[in-house]
Order: sequence, then structure tokens, then C-alpha cells
Amino acid sequence: MATARRGEGTAARILDSAEERLCRYGYNGVSFRDIAADVGVKSASVHYFFPTKPALVAAVARRYADLCVEELGDPLTRTPVEAVGMLAEMFRRTVAEKKRMCLFGMLAAEVGGLPSEVGAEARRFFAETLAWLRVALRGDAAEAEAILAAFEGGVLLARAMDDPAMLEKATARMAARHFTASG
Repeated sequence: MATARRGEGTAARILDSAEERLCRYGYNGVSFRDIAADVGVKSASVHYFFPTKPALVAAVARRYADLCVEELGDPLTRTPVEAVGMLAEMFRRTVAEKKRMCLFGMLAAEVGGLPSEVGAEARRFFAETLAWLRVALRGDAAEAEAILAAFEGGVLLARAMDDPAMLEKATARMAARHFTASG
């Protein structure tokens, strides 16, 4: 979802590679050896910056969540319809332009088997995104949950069916529903 800041320096490039791999292959599909090859360093260099895989993935998750929060901004500066549209656009870019999953959708699917620090970051992202949506929707918690579930589910369908239009349909239905409810 987030528009990652492609970093300069080895640590930032490691985070960039890890994010890309996590969004494509999930937690268990990421290795320090592959990240080192992407970055052009030895695996020991990855360990120098991030001693363990959970520490690396938690750092990626924090950065990704922080970028999402930054991009969304203050929910009270938008109408509910604008806020839902903005969130939909973030999901659309992830699937259609980056051709990958939302990092937290991927981690949510694996949350039962993730190290606690990584699971905590996934839960934090969803809690913060739901809180943002609730504020944007002027307190409608049920609608916030339905929207986030539809968008994440749309990403999963798009990936499973190899059809980005599946997400477009899900977000369009939620937007139309919200336009009608708000209208």
C-alpha cells in the first residue's frame, strides 16, 4: 500500500529488498541470502544491520505502516467519501502498479506462525488503519471494518485470480455503497 521511499545506504536497500520479497512471498519466503544478493552484499552485512529475521521484518513493517499513516494524513481533512477513495487508491496502486500484495495482508495470512514482534506490528497496522477509517467515517466502526476487509479481500482475490480487476470491483462496490450511504 505505501509508496516506499527507496532508501540510500545499505540498511535502506536491505529494507527495500525485504519489503519487496515479503509482499511477494510472505515471511517464510524471505531469506537473508536472497536479500543480500538483491542488495549486492554478503549475508553477514544484512545481519550486521538486522541481527535476526524477526528484527528485519518488524523494521520493514514499522516503516511500511508509518509511510501508510503519513500518506493517509489527517482523516478529518477529507470527506468520508474522499477518505475511502484515498485508501482504495493505495490498495489499487499496490496491486495494479506494483503487482504485489499489501505487506500486512500477507503478514495477516501468516500471523499465527509469525514471531511475536512481527505479529504485533501487523496488529498495530490494522488497529491504526481501522482507527483512521473510523475517524474518517465519523465514528462508524462497523463500516470501517467492512471497508478494510473488502479492500484486503479484494487484494487476495486479485492475487489468487491473477486479475487486478478483482480489487477494482471490490473497491468500486465499497465506494458506491459509501456514496449511497453518505449521499
